[in-house]
Amino acid sequence: MSVELLNFIETVINGLMSGIMYSLVALGFVLIFKASGVFNFAQGVFALFAALTLVGFQTGQVPFSHLINELFGTNFHNWYPSLHSFFAIILTIITMIVLAWLIEKLVLKHLVNQEPIILFMATIGLAFVLEGVGDLMWGSDVKVLDVGIPSGGSEWLENTTIGWASEGSEYYGMYIDVLNVWATIIAVILVTALALFSQYTKTGRALRAVADDHQAALSVGISLRSIWVLVWAISGFIAMVAGIMWGTESGVQFSLSLIALKALPVLILGGFTSIPGAIIGGLLIGLGEKLAEIYIGGLLDIGAIENWFAYFMALVFLLFRPQGLFGDKIIERV
Repeated sequence: MSVELLNFIETVINGLMSGIMYSLVALGFVLIFKASGVFNFAQGVFALFAALTLVGFQTGQVPFSHLINELFGTNFHNWYPSLHSFFAIILTIITMIVLAWLIEKLVLKHLVNQEPIILFMATIGLAFVLEGVGDLMWGSDVKVLDVGIPSGGSEWLENTTIGWASEGSEYYGMYIDVLNVWATIIAVILVTALALFSQYTKTGRALRAVADDHQAALSVGISLRSIWVLVWAISGFIAMVAGIMWGTESGVQFSLSLIALKALPVLILGGFTSIPGAIIGGLLIGLGEKLAEIYIGGLLDIGAIENWFAYFMALVFLLFRPQGLFGDKIIERV
């Protein structure tokens, strides 16, 4: 094979796998939007808060230790030296469930039957509050997150693919980040589990009923508030998975909350109400970014196309198919 073809294949694979990372964030948006009609602007901060909490449990850090030490003049930072990643993840999941319950109790319960824009503004406020609470609880320094997931290139793959190039070509093997491979596997498991849960469990069917029609679900005795807590808890779990992947790749820092903005083009392409759409949209955005950066950027000698090309793709879709590939068809009544 020619080196150009091998480089193209490598770009496509890396693009699709980086798209999976976007899909993980978009999944949380879709679940909450389907169940409550709320566009949760705080989903990116959920990922940040979950990652901060996980690192805090791993290292045995005392929550609000900076504040406690400042107020009482103590020097108390850690409960214990360290905690195994498995137990830290379990404690983080419990924390996200409690957080979902608190959000329903303190925020959503008081905004039932409000206009969508009011709920959207509430999630913006929630995002800033959660970011501030995360700062107070765990500190603002960049943290290293390691749950045992390998990252970096695969030496085996590079050595195997060196021989694929034409004889005499300068080719050093295909580079695929192992972390992205794990993200792909986890995303497949997550989507399969969600599909089975919604299809074959009583709670899952109730969730689908609420997503289809709130009033009809209420009329048959389904508790809307319980479903909202469940959806926000599941969304928090998905945010934790996304936070682990992004935090492992680039460290746990407050810029992690901005990944929510990258999920917007994914949702516009795939549709705000479709789980398969979130996956396909993420793949298309990831692939489009990588191909644009390598080929359009190289051809026109323009850098950093990857930063804005996703929004260009979203704009094109808004012009020609505003509901997205898998979104509900927009029906205008006159």
